Amino acid sequence: MEIIRRKAGKHMKIGFTGCGNMGSAMMRGIIASGKCAAENIMASDTLPEALRSRKEELGILTAADNREVAEFAEVLFLSIKPQYYQEVIGQIRNLDLQKKIIVTIAPGKTLKWLEEEFEKPVKIIRTMPNTPAMVGEGMMGMCPNANVSKDDLLLVQDICSGFGKTEIVGENLMDVVTAVSGSSPAYVFMFIEAMADAAVADGMPRDKAYRFAAQAVLGSAKMVLETGKHPGELKDMVCSPGGTTIEAVRVLEEKGMRSAVFEAVKACVGKSKGM
Repeated sequence: MEIIRRKAGKHMKIGFTGCGNMGSAMMRGIIASGKCAAENIMASDTLPEALRSRKEELGILTAADNREVAEFAEVLFLSIKPQYYQEVIGQIRNLDLQKKIIVTIAPGKTLKWLEEEFEKPVKIIRTMPNTPAMVGEGMMGMCPNANVSKDDLLLVQDICSGFGKTEIVGENLMDVVTAVSGSSPAYVFMFIEAMADAAVADGMPRDKAYRFAAQAVLGSAKMVLETGKHPGELKDMVCSPGGTTIEAVRVLEEKGMRSAVFEAVKACVGKSKGM
């Protein structure tokens, strides 16, 4: 039997409790992709200046009260930092949430913990987005609780496709998603910055160094995704015998690049589990 994907549509009402960098990136993508009209998106925030800025930039509705946003929304994104989840859930849990879909973005907040905080059956989809959503190239892991139907999940996937790609994973992998995707843009930015610094040290103007380094990373990532080849095979394609690239790879191995990345990701997973 063919599954008919449920689409968001311009009239779907979407809410955001919090409009910081991540929430704002998601709103921009949703609006730009036509997944929902700006006038059907409402956001709240503790900072009045942030609300004014988002309203002027995006044309969304705003509210100072999280309850107002929760009452308005059919799909509600809790786009706040983990330490504020208990407080915000406490503000909205007494509302009629039966038909609403709650989408969380906080590392470490398990479905069990969230369900206990709401104190009643609620549709919850735990997710982990990342900041490339700001340019429409986000990656989001998703894990629904038992109250979420396949139709609900397809709806939220469609909404989130406005700012990137989504992947359904088991909850046991959500902390790994945080480390390999949610936090990893920071590791990649450090790599780009380090390469650019080295290029500057050898005489390249900084603006050009950033462009060369960033485009190389972008193109390399695209090769992994589009060729289907193993990253090691793609690396070997660049490493000519006795050439410049294999010499650079030798130094990276000598300095422990792989081990450093491995340990950084492991540390991130551990931190996420403890939040």
